[in-house]
Amino acid sequence: MKDTIEIRWHGRGGQGAKTAALLLADVAFKTGKYVQGFPEYGPERMGAPITAYNRISSFPIRVHSNIYTPKYVVVVDESLIGPVDVTAGLKEDGAIIVNTPESPDEIRPLLNGYSGKIYTLDAKEISIRTLGANFPNSPMLAAIVAVSGIMEEHAFMKEMETSYHHKFAKKPEVIEGNMNALKLAFKEVTK
Repeated sequence: MKDTIEIRWHGRGGQGAKTAALLLADVAFKTGKYVQGFPEYGPERMGAPITAYNRISSFPIRVHSNIYTPKYVVVVDESLIGPVDVTAGLKEDGAIIVNTPESPDEIRPLLNGYSGKIYTLDAKEISIRTLGANFPNSPMLAAIVAVSGIMEEHAFMKEMETSYHHKFAKKPEVIEGNMNALKLAFKEVTK
C-alpha cells in the first residue's frame, strides 16, 4: 500500500463528515487517483458519533477494510475528543486536524499523548461567515487537502466547483458560499 494516503474522519451524524469523505473520494478520482470513500455504519442517528474513511492512491487499491492506522485524522466535532479516542492508530508522521477555535497547543493535552502534527481550523466560524449556518464539512474538506497535499489547490477547487454545481443544481445560491468556505479554510488552517 505504498503511496496510499489513509484518512479517518470523526464527526456526528448530520455534520457532513460522511459527505466530506465521499466528496474527497470523488474529487480525487476526477484528478486521476484511485480512491475509496466509505462510512462505518452502526446505529447512527442525528448527533451520534460517526466514522468515515478515505484511501487515495496513484495505484489500484486492493485492500477493503476499515482504516486502523491512518496517516491523517479529521475531527469535525471537537466534543468527540475524550469520548472517542480520535488518535487511535494515528501515525506519528501524519497529522490530526481539529475543528476548534483553540490553537494546536491548547488541543495537544487532550490527545492522549499524541506527539505528531496538530492542525486546527475554526470551521464553524468559517461556515457561519460564508454560509450563514454551521456546516463544518466544506472547510474541513479543504483543510485535509491543504494539510495532506493530496492534490493541488487549483485542481481541488476546480473539481469542487463542478461537484457543487451538480450537488446543488436546485440550490445554486449556496455554491458561492461553499467555495468561499473552501478558500478561507486553505488560508486559515493552523499548525
